[in-house]
Amino acid sequence: MRAGAAAIKAAIIDLDGTMLDTVPDFEAALNGMRRDLGLAPITQETIKPLVGKGSEKLVRDVLSLDWETARVEEAYHDAMAGYQRHYLAINGERATLFDGVLEGLDAMRALGLRLACVTNKPVAFTTPLLAQKGLAPYFELVYGGDSFPKKKPDPMPLLQVCSAFDLPPSQVVAIGDSSNDAEAARAAACYVLTVPYGYNHGRPIQEINSDGIVSSLLDAADLIRAHNRTSR
Repeated sequence: MRAGAAAIKAAIIDLDGTMLDTVPDFEAALNGMRRDLGLAPITQETIKPLVGKGSEKLVRDVLSLDWETARVEEAYHDAMAGYQRHYLAINGERATLFDGVLEGLDAMRALGLRLACVTNKPVAFTTPLLAQKGLAPYFELVYGGDSFPKKKPDPMPLLQVCSAFDLPPSQVVAIGDSSNDAEAARAAACYVLTVPYGYNHGRPIQEINSDGIVSSLLDAADLIRAHNRTSR
């Protein structure tokens, strides 16, 4: 983050791998889907690098562990319906907050930042999950992977937040755990901060082109506060 640049006035925060560890929920839902299809269960270690690019790709990737492309496509409709049914039945039951999330959100709110949650998770999964975990009151806007025609890493959802907040991207920071978040932020001309504890498709977080790696959302709030002290 550049000294002397414009002050940060809003933050766009990812959900899976940034605020919540949802891999245990994915494990239950995906294995429910696989059981319905006569497939053996898979582990969280297998699932973790597949998370983050939306439910459509997740379901196809999980089926592709066992089947060729033609069979995956033939089964996709029923598999997706089963996955959604299983996920909605357990949504949030096994998910846990990462350390520093509530403290970080409180600190950002104390800084006067406007907050949006932008995730590639379907919005029907996202809004009840945020409510269940006590996160919903922090966010003015919540967009899921099906809220717009394009999802991260496309900049469309981030630009929609900037437009809704009537802020230039130069006054907005995106915070996430993966290349999806960083690529979307770069394309939207927002700042981007990354957390090291998330998923990132199985790749090291250090490979991501970001404006800094922060250990928690509280650390991100501290960095934003320091930036704003030197802003013009």
